[in-house]
Amino acid sequence: MAAFVPPNERNAQSPHLPFGDYREAPLYGKDIISVSQFSREDLDYIFGVAKEMRAMVERIGTFDLLKGKILANLFYEPSTRTSSSFFSAMERLGGSVIPINEVTYSSVAKGESLPDTIRTLECYADVIVLRHPEVGSAALAAEYARKPIINGGDGIGEHPTQALLDLFTIKEELGRVDGLTVTMLGDLKYGRTVHSLARLLSLFAVQLNYISPDILRMPADLVKKLEAKGVSQKEYSTLETVLAETDVLYVTRVQKERFENLEEYEKVKGAYVITPETLKPCKDEMIVMHPLPRVGEISLEIDTDPRAAYFRQMEYGLYVRMALLAMVLGKA
Repeated sequence: MAAFVPPNERNAQSPHLPFGDYREAPLYGKDIISVSQFSREDLDYIFGVAKEMRAMVERIGTFDLLKGKILANLFYEPSTRTSSSFFSAMERLGGSVIPINEVTYSSVAKGESLPDTIRTLECYADVIVLRHPEVGSAALAAEYARKPIINGGDGIGEHPTQALLDLFTIKEELGRVDGLTVTMLGDLKYGRTVHSLARLLSLFAVQLNYISPDILRMPADLVKKLEAKGVSQKEYSTLETVLAETDVLYVTRVQKERFENLEEYEKVKGAYVITPETLKPCKDEMIVMHPLPRVGEISLEIDTDPRAAYFRQMEYGLYVRMALLAMVLGKA
């Protein structure tokens, strides 16, 4: 029986690959659990590979970089964008996918533990993308896995690949990150996308504005951690106060599935709605982002505004996830 290899030691013990020695490359053989594992240098590398992936897709569509490699998409929560994005990314790289989007019909429904499920799937796959409703689930999976684990969202905790594609979107759309004012709006308490993005933005000189209903404010412990890193943060009760200075308006939906009390959800679900009128005070060179799905917080009329970047954001996500898969599997 093979000895257990801790996640942080896998890189050093991995063999040479056919196309060169990638053991010193960022992410080779590593897990992607939290944005806290990335430096600005890592981001530059990832985004450089993502740009190459974009160019390849635009030129030839698919290629055989990961031919013979298999991804297991293990989703304990419903997902359209993240699941499809990773599926498409692996297929465009020439690899194959084991899609598990309904664990209701799997051995999990019989009471199988997460570690056992992970150790079973890694017998069939080279990398596992995991979405799970419990915070810390991806880190737990990584403790038991011999193959790389990619966190596809763990409850209200983190969504690191979403944060990476969000940051890539900002850089591609506005050309920089330092010096920008990023306004986060909506469900900041349960929104794992804003939690991860705020952590990632702490590597840059930015102004973060938080706007939400009182019961959905950004978690105090996260605010304190960012404050300790010197990040400038401000909370506002109304959006109008900061629109004129905002470079990135990051909108999130109020997540009904996170509420135990549906009466509280009903009180806040329509607290903010972005309409063409809302954007009148905004700069011409700014963008509106959203991790999607939206449930009414952005008017359909905004879609034709060139500042609406949320569908371009989804496309950027494909290239970032292609880059991550190639790097984790040592082919970038």
